[in-house]
Amino acid sequence: MQTKGQINVQTENIFPVIKKFLYSEHDIFIRELVSNAVDATQKLKTLSSLGKVDNEIGDLTIDIKVDKENKTITVSDKGIGMTAEEVEKYINQIAFSGAEEFLKKFKSEDANIIGHFGLGFYSSFMVSTQVDILTKSYLNDSKAVKWSCTGTPDYEMSETDKAERGTDIVLHIADDCAEFLEESKIVTLLHKYCRFLPIPIRCGEESKWEKPEGEEKEVEIKQPRIINNINPLWKQSPADIQQEDYLKFYRELYPMSFEEPLFQIHLNVDYPFNLTGILYFPKVKNQMELQKNKVQLYCNQVFITDQLEGVIPEFMMLLHGVIDSPDIPLNVSRSYLQSDSNVKKISTHITKKVADKLEEMFKNDREDFEKKWDDLKVFIEYGSITDEKFYEKAKNFMLFKNVDGKYFTLEEYRTHIETLQKDKNDVLVHLYAHELDTQHVYIQAAKEKGYDVLLMDGFLDTHFINLIEPKMEKSRFARVDADIMDKLIEKDDIIPAKLSENEQKSLKEIFENHINKDKFTVEIANLSETELPILITQNEFMRRYKDMEKLSGQKSFYGNFEHFNLVINGNHPIASRLLDEKDEKKKDDLTHQLIDLALLSQNILIGEKLSDFIKRSVELL
Repeated sequence: MQTKGQINVQTENIFPVIKKFLYSEHDIFIRELVSNAVDATQKLKTLSSLGKVDNEIGDLTIDIKVDKENKTITVSDKGIGMTAEEVEKYINQIAFSGAEEFLKKFKSEDANIIGHFGLGFYSSFMVSTQVDILTKSYLNDSKAVKWSCTGTPDYEMSETDKAERGTDIVLHIADDCAEFLEESKIVTLLHKYCRFLPIPIRCGEESKWEKPEGEEKEVEIKQPRIINNINPLWKQSPADIQQEDYLKFYRELYPMSFEEPLFQIHLNVDYPFNLTGILYFPKVKNQMELQKNKVQLYCNQVFITDQLEGVIPEFMMLLHGVIDSPDIPLNVSRSYLQSDSNVKKISTHITKKVADKLEEMFKNDREDFEKKWDDLKVFIEYGSITDEKFYEKAKNFMLFKNVDGKYFTLEEYRTHIETLQKDKNDVLVHLYAHELDTQHVYIQAAKEKGYDVLLMDGFLDTHFINLIEPKMEKSRFARVDADIMDKLIEKDDIIPAKLSENEQKSLKEIFENHINKDKFTVEIANLSETELPILITQNEFMRRYKDMEKLSGQKSFYGNFEHFNLVINGNHPIASRLLDEKDEKKKDDLTHQLIDLALLSQNILIGEKLSDFIKRSVELL
């Protein structure tokens, strides 16, 4: 049998739901009430512009008053107000949004209304034992109305005396929410949620120290505390803004930041969605400076969140700034983002705008772009690693710096090294160092052969190399200390060995007797006599993955198998000297000295072994 009916929602159960579950944070009530006050004021301004208000609208400042003694907070506006019928319609019928109805009625006008759900007012019951509404409509001859409710389905409504148009919301604060009766707490919340709302908001007074004319001492002057900047920079036309204005606004957003951003991108989109904002590029050179969640999301100038996962790509969260869009879907509490196609479109558009801006900077002023590169590098590498579409754009302006401080695009660098740095298999080898000082010996060995060396000293460089290496045709990257230079870039010509096979075997045994075989493998190489007698190298693959584990914070797997190659130059005169040495102590000391010099070059000679090396060096002198 098929039946139809209506689900019966028991109103006595709605207030516990509102109090405990509707909003993610209790302090949201101040945002919702002030947003409602702004909506009421914006509606009045819209009606006035249409000639539907008979009198002058006057001062529209919204007032928030904290009365600790009487345990009340009052939010007062001079907006559109309500008649008794409107109170019945918009307050007594939960979730019937007056803002939604107003927008439909005047949809051709730019009303800039915030609310959509009709539930914001009820957030006041999260902190109150009783809420009173005193309201008077802008309509001529309307009667003022008082509405009271203690958080049950029962309410009282009656006519009252109120001289001015507008609405006062009076919250009688519950004992367990007494923290909100501190004016400083409310001011902090207003700064968090309401500092860019389009109607002036006043809360209490603040002190200002000034020196009156003709006086020697400053005196304290009390003045009303205005919370908000009603015309934030992102709402203004970029054509009317100077660079100093952008820097001033950055300091307004981040008063505790003492370093100026590199540059900014001003977003202004009205199709296929509405989006405005300003994104700043901070200077980021190392992992310690990475700060996510610095981009703030606003909806019609109301702060929503700085947790923007899904709205902007992960790498964009390294940026600072503001995004304001009424088209980003929020849940009923306006605290959590909802996922839909608009979010995807907005994310894609922001990525494109940022990539376009970077490419424009590169093309218009290459020299200035190179000066900024060291600060931009982390952002662009992170974006390339995490977003394939961004990489496709970024490869056009991505730069590589060599150890001499010269910058190249990837294609420019390929042309720069392809004559000398192809191995015998026609693979182009991109040599790189991660630290100039500690790898100086290896860099010099490369330079002596006419090779160029890139400086890859960023903490994301290993990940980035792994990204681009497979995309490059017949090319690979090799760190200068991954092997001897003749093996990093193998050529057809081979340097002949000066030692016989038996001599090489004996030389190998000498060094094996002085090392930890679990950690080091001894190799004899036939190098030029002028090259170093001994080197320590580490396998490129093992070292890369160990570096990646370290960056990710994972428990090291490859680190447990850390292994080095001890490469002995069999053609160096000191190799023959060791073989010919009859004094075993001198042979031991010389062997130890050579090994320690190699360890020292890799910064792995520490503790007691370093002390022994210093002592032995003095004795040998």
